[in-house]
This record gives sequence, structure tokens and C-alpha cells, in this order.
Amino acid sequence: METNTEDDISSSESVIHNKGVKHLCETGVANVPKKYIFPVSQRNNEKEVLQQGLSAGLNVKLPVIDFAELQGPNRLEILDSLSKACENYGFFQVINHGISIDTIGNLIDVSRRFFQQPMEERSKFMTTDVRAPVRYGTSFNQRKDSIFCWRDFLKLVCHSMEDSLPHWPTSPSDFRDSILEYAKQNKFLFLKIMEAIVESLGVVPKTRGNENNHVLNDFVSKEFENGSHVMVINCYPSCPQPELTLGMPPHSDYGFLTLLLQDEVEGLQIQHEGQWLTVEPIPNSFVVNIGDHLEIFSNGRYKSVLHRAIVNANKSRTSVASLHSMPFTNVVRPSAKLINEENPRRYLDTDYATFLDFLSTCQLQEKNFLDSRKL
Repeated sequence: METNTEDDISSSESVIHNKGVKHLCETGVANVPKKYIFPVSQRNNEKEVLQQGLSAGLNVKLPVIDFAELQGPNRLEILDSLSKACENYGFFQVINHGISIDTIGNLIDVSRRFFQQPMEERSKFMTTDVRAPVRYGTSFNQRKDSIFCWRDFLKLVCHSMEDSLPHWPTSPSDFRDSILEYAKQNKFLFLKIMEAIVESLGVVPKTRGNENNHVLNDFVSKEFENGSHVMVINCYPSCPQPELTLGMPPHSDYGFLTLLLQDEVEGLQIQHEGQWLTVEPIPNSFVVNIGDHLEIFSNGRYKSVLHRAIVNANKSRTSVASLHSMPFTNVVRPSAKLINEENPRRYLDTDYATFLDFLSTCQLQEKNFLDSRKL
């Protein structure tokens, strides 16, 4: 009986790719496999790859929001800066946020150690079920992606802790404690930033003092206190040919806000005025970006912006993205206070189930989910 050697090779390669990039690197791969090579039009420019970190012209310093100032007498000025950042960049960085250096350091450390474990340990959580409370995977959606990106991830559901926590990894031994402490503090920071976002949009009137604090607190607590919180720990191994592939392709995030913690290795790029610009990491700061849900809620005033991750030949990179939104069962729609004759409603209602159905049936590309919600 004859065997189809080509099919056997294809099947074997598929098994290897589905085990992730970290496993691929552990096999000693010297060249980027065909499955990970992006079309020339979508790749990072080779010259830019070689110059990353050397040419200031390729880098961007995002607007910086001092969280401590948001709580002080200069709140109105900071709200104005926040509004401009959301309108002009869709991204900003937060400093003096109150999350301790120890909590951040422990998170990055335990995240790296998780991915340093043997494949047998990591693969316990490997699934293609996008609804799983814990999901270890590669690329974006390994069932749908025609081209894989140079990334492995561990996705953790961080709301409904009593249901989610028992599914989290127990190795490394300090994994759950480190992640749980960080998740709690990250959620608090998100709620406070959302108060500022809501006020900056005028959904709740701006005040210099704390006259409207109770109104802000009530509004944000009602909408987001029990909201969804998904943490994605990203591992971008060093790549032998970084000019051929991407850590993540251009995309927008689906929630309200994403709070990104990244190590010292550059890799995040945002699209701004037609160019891809590399975000300079600020130690112990958060990069915050507008998600699709906030673009809908703001009726288009604050836009989710395309961003991607590049990789390099010398260093692995670790980042932790915390995606926050309303509860999965809630409907996201434009705020009634932001709709009028001059600014009519621009988006359909949506919810998380709609997004998951889209993700399960389509290849997520750029802002195609949000585009499906536009009127």
C-alpha cells in the first residue's frame, strides 16, 4: 500500500505548529517555517527591523497620564489631556498608578517561568475552545488562521473567580497567588480610569472638585464592577528571521479598555497617521488602549486603533494584556448622551456572545469585527 509522503509531512508540520512557537524554538529551528511567513505587503520593513531601537524617528512616546494627578486638584487639566490622547492616538501611558513594583515584578517573573516549563506542562491547558476559562494557544486562532504569528499565549478568565480560579495552572507553585493579586489591583485601576473616561466624554458632567464623585462611582460600578476581565500572557520568543513574520498582526481589541504591561523589550507598534510606530516602554507603567466596545459606547469619538507586535532576533519578549469590558451578558451600545442630530447613532448593539460567534467562524483581521457593527 502506497503512502502519501507529502500529506504525511503536511500533517507532521501541522502538529508541530499547533504546539506553539516556544516548542518550535525548543526544537532548534533555524529558519522561519512557511506557515509563519507573512506576505511582503504585511511584513515589518526589513530596514526598520534592523533599526528598531536605534532610530528615534520610528519610535513614539505616547501621551502620559499621571494617575496620581487624576485624583488631585489638576483633574480637569488631566481629563483634557486624556480626551486628546483618546481622540488623537487611541493609546496613552499611565504612570503613578499605585500598583506596586513588587506586584508587577512578580507577575512578569512568574509569567516567564510558566513558559519556561516543559511542553508537557504547558500543553495541559492547550485548547481551541475560545470559551475555555484557561486557554494555552498560539497565533490568534489556530483553527482559523491561514498564517500563524510568532506568539504563544496563556489566556485566563479573571472574573467570577470562584469558578475560574480552580482551572488556573498550579505550576509554578506561586502562579495563582501572583496572578490573583495582580488581577485584583489591575481591576481597581481599570475602574478608576473608566471613571475618568466617562467624565472626559461628558456622560457625567466634569467638575474640578469631587461634587460628582458619587455619580461617577455609581455609574462605573453599575456597568463595570462585575464586568468581564480576561488576562492574556504573551510570550514572543526570539525569532531567527524577524523580518518575515509578526508577533501579532494588525488588530483592535474587543473590550472597553486594555491595560498592557510589557517588559523592557520593544515590540508593540501602533498605527498613527499612516505609519507604524514603536511604543517606547516606560518601566512600571501601563499602556492603555481604547477597545471596540468603547468606540461603540462613545459613538465613534474615541476610536480603537490598529496595533501589532513585532519580534526580534536577539531577545524574547513578555507582555500581559488585561482586557476589561462590561459583563459578558450586557449589551454594549452608544451612550444616549452622545447621540443627537449632529452626531447620529453610528453602531449596532453588540454583546460578548456576538464577538465569540464571530471569532469562532471568521478569521479576525484588523477591525473587521467592529466594521460588522457599523450602521
